[in-house]
Amino acid sequence: MSKSPRIFAFHLLNDRSGSPKVLSQLLKKWVEDGREVHLYTSTHKNGFLSDMKGVVHHPGWYNFQSNPWLRLVYFTWSQIVLFIKMWSKVRKNDLVYVNTVLPFGAAILGKCKGARVVYHIHESTVNPWILKWFLFKVVAASAHDIINVSKFVQESHNITRVKNHLVYNAIENSYLEKVLPKSPSDHPQNVLMVCSLKKYKGVYEFVQLASDNPKYIFRLVLNASPSEIETFFQADTLPTNLTVFPSQKDLHPYYQWADVIVNLSRPDGWIETFGLTIIEGMAYGLPAIVPPVGGILEVIDEGKSGFAVDSRDSIQLNKTLVSMLDNRNTYRSMSSIAKERLTLFREEEMMKKVNSVLFEM
Repeated sequence: MSKSPRIFAFHLLNDRSGSPKVLSQLLKKWVEDGREVHLYTSTHKNGFLSDMKGVVHHPGWYNFQSNPWLRLVYFTWSQIVLFIKMWSKVRKNDLVYVNTVLPFGAAILGKCKGARVVYHIHESTVNPWILKWFLFKVVAASAHDIINVSKFVQESHNITRVKNHLVYNAIENSYLEKVLPKSPSDHPQNVLMVCSLKKYKGVYEFVQLASDNPKYIFRLVLNASPSEIETFFQADTLPTNLTVFPSQKDLHPYYQWADVIVNLSRPDGWIETFGLTIIEGMAYGLPAIVPPVGGILEVIDEGKSGFAVDSRDSIQLNKTLVSMLDNRNTYRSMSSIAKERLTLFREEEMMKKVNSVLFEM
């Protein structure tokens, strides 16, 4: 193990979204395997990458701004800071692991040092288009290997000069250990969505869905603080059957409560490349409603464990939800198939594939 390369993992924003969660799974396993692991990411007390035992932390600088032009300036400066700060630490024999396409400074650093650069690409949507063009040009110019979270992601960037590998995100074993036995409800009525506080994530479509279906109960868990949520909805009147929650460290009680999980991202604003909350819901036998495009379609078994619906089509969305919750036999069948499908997204399989890319090729 002493001959294995040091791993320098880079991630931009340490929050409680899907991509840092997947990276945290990898880091834990690498540490358990006895590898020397370094992590460069923004400081955040409540992120998935915070306080990781056995990992050498290099605190990064990034300050998210709501203004898109100011955000671009801050983002660019964060990568300059990264390049300068880590120049003396990364060596030729190290492995530079770039999580998402955003930390381009790490890829350029690895290329300049002659280190092996591996990208783990979780996204296909980056705005504005000029930034997306630039970031994927850096990927093409610097990466030795690309790990894609779905076939959709690989087809979207279509970088063929670099070795591409398909590795689906996985659910943590530690997560599965906390799952409590749950039988399908005889009267399903609870609808859950977990997402970022962005309009393109279908937040308002979820609010409308709750308003259109007063006989069901809705919960919305947002990756945001209470003050951010209050500001976002300050001009809105939310339906009484909807409860909104801020960012949660433990989502088990919410999945345990739910009967159906939904992802209502708008196809005109955001294309889901995977669906981590959907597979977390599978552990509780939750059928799903997901967008009709993107890598998230590779997660469900269409018509069997879930349905694909454009959230902008409120009529079809309402019809689909009612058909799932009001038909007891249909619901029980979909719940059973959702649990069975979870075997495709186990942690052991993900680690085996990632490690084969990093250490066996």
